Amino acid sequence: MKSLLAFARLIDTLNDRFAVMARWAILIACAISTTNAVVRYSMDYSSNAFLEIQWYLFAVCVMFGASQVLRVNEHVRVDIFYAMYSTRTKVIIDLLGLIFFLLPVTLFIAYLSMPIFLKMLASGEMSSNSGGLIRWPAMLTIPLGMFLVALQGVSEIIKRVGWLMRVHEMDTHYERPLQ
Repeated sequence: MKSLLAFARLIDTLNDRFAVMARWAILIACAISTTNAVVRYSMDYSSNAFLEIQWYLFAVCVMFGASQVLRVNEHVRVDIFYAMYSTRTKVIIDLLGLIFFLLPVTLFIAYLSMPIFLKMLASGEMSSNSGGLIRWPAMLTIPLGMFLVALQGVSEIIKRVGWLMRVHEMDTHYERPLQ
């Protein structure tokens, strides 16, 4: 179990690095958006590339940040009853959800999106907008992001099994979001 927990820490570290990219993507997208607005209104100039790079960066933010959200236990839950269960029951529910829902879905989405990415990469597909960008970098975020979430799912499975075996301490606190 120690080697599996070390592997889980390695996955956590990898996803921490991608989370840094997601944070930078937000900042860069805001700077581009601001610059685009200032240039458009002060100099009456705009470019579709400026608009498209913003949604590329948004794709980086969402797809690379999703695994971090799972890692820090801030992901969405259908928690109608979850809050009233014991910690052990919550960990078992999480474990079953990770194994039977998260892993199959994320790996399936990664599998389905990979051929589309490869087709765009091979063809050099460009945006149909004048001055638009190549499309494959944005498309790459889907299979890569889903693979990162699946990897983080493996890490979370390992940590929960370790917790159930009482060889790993983990923060099991979950606070239901205010609604």
